[in-house]
Amino acid sequence: MDRYRRAAVDALGLRHGSTVLDLGCGTGLNFPLLQERVGPTGRIIGLDLTEEMLEGARKRTERLGWSNVELVRSEFAEYDIPEGVDGVLTTFALTLSPAFDQVIADVARVLPERGRLVILDLKRPDGWPEPLVRFAAWLNRPFAVTLDLGERRPWESVATHLAHVDFREYYAGAIYLSVGEPRPRS
Repeated sequence: MDRYRRAAVDALGLRHGSTVLDLGCGTGLNFPLLQERVGPTGRIIGLDLTEEMLEGARKRTERLGWSNVELVRSEFAEYDIPEGVDGVLTTFALTLSPAFDQVIADVARVLPERGRLVILDLKRPDGWPEPLVRFAAWLNRPFAVTLDLGERRPWESVATHLAHVDFREYYAGAIYLSVGEPRPRS
C-alpha cells in the first residue's frame, strides 16, 4: 500500500511551505510522506473521527519531533476547512462518510487555484464475480468495509465539483486514485 500512498501524495503537487489537510488521517501513516513535501515550514492538519486514531498520530508526531502538525477530531462534513489549505488528501477514509459528496463540495469551494483533492480509496470492482466481492468485503471488515460502501462513488462527486485531473485503478479495480482541482473561477 505504501506505493499507492506515495502516488497519492505525489499527486497533490505540494511544495515546501504548503499546507495540507489529511482527511481521515488515522494514526498518521501519510505524515512522513507529507513531511517530505511540505518540509518544516509547511503545515499538516490531520483530521480524524476518533480520539484513538488521533492518539496514534500524536505519538508518531511527538516521536519524530514534528512541530508543524495540528490534529483535529471532527466529523468530516462538520469541519470548516481553514483558508490557506493547498491540498486535501484522504486515504481509505472518505467512502466511510455518508456525506462524502458534501465534503468534496466543501473542499472544492476552499481550494485555491491549482490546489488539489486526492482520494485513494476502495471501490467495488467492475467485473469481479459476486462471491469474490463478498469475500473481499469480509476480509476488510475490521476496517469498517461493507458491501453497501461499494455503492458510494466519490470519484463521481470529484467530477461534479472539481475538474478531474487523474483517475487510476489498482488491484484489478478494487482501489482507485482520483485527483481533482478547482475549475477556473470567474
